[in-house]
Amino acid sequence: MQASDLAAIALTAKLAALTTLLLLIIGTPIAWWLARSRSRLKSVVGAIVTLPLVLPPAVIGFYLLVLLGPEGPGGRLTQALGLGLLPFTFAGLVVASVIYSMPFVIQPLQQAFAAIGEQPMEAAATLRASPLDAFLTVALPLARPGFITAAVLGFAHTVGEFGVVLMIGGNIPGKTQVLSMAIYNHVEALEYASAHWLAGGMLCFSFLVLLVLYSRGWNR
Repeated sequence: MQASDLAAIALTAKLAALTTLLLLIIGTPIAWWLARSRSRLKSVVGAIVTLPLVLPPAVIGFYLLVLLGPEGPGGRLTQALGLGLLPFTFAGLVVASVIYSMPFVIQPLQQAFAAIGEQPMEAAATLRASPLDAFLTVALPLARPGFITAAVLGFAHTVGEFGVVLMIGGNIPGKTQVLSMAIYNHVEALEYASAHWLAGGMLCFSFLVLLVLYSRGWNR
């Protein structure tokens, strides 16, 4: 295995871990609101969260390039804050991955929160627990399987990204070249043995993730 392949694996693991952590932080309140809200905006927010499931990755990547580019509102904001431009940087990959993997984290959390029902929260309220206390001491422990599923699926989905990372991050070795891009490079160079090693590893990883989820029943 080449040094560039090891660098791509390390970068992919770093990207997937950071993306999963951010999505759990951002997605938990969104999932809680979606599971319990009766607002008319619930359908709109739910559709926005689910949109990455049906949009081609290239479309998401293209609009992120427009949004975060020098003439886009996001690009102007990051430049005004002294952060520079995010496309073709690791930070840009993180932003794209958070958006693209969002439904894989929020939907399991939403289902877990919805499965709790009203009774445990009402019981906590009768014991004079504040809404925040009830959420932290009742809802979160009961939703633990959903958090495990969300974390595993979010991490695994980020590891397998290709189209979005290609559009927003390019293919810069040691900087934005992730595992899927390394496989693509080997195939382009007709280095099928190296591609087999990396692709086979991803295949085994994906199978093990699904095997664990189904055997533990966390997918329900």
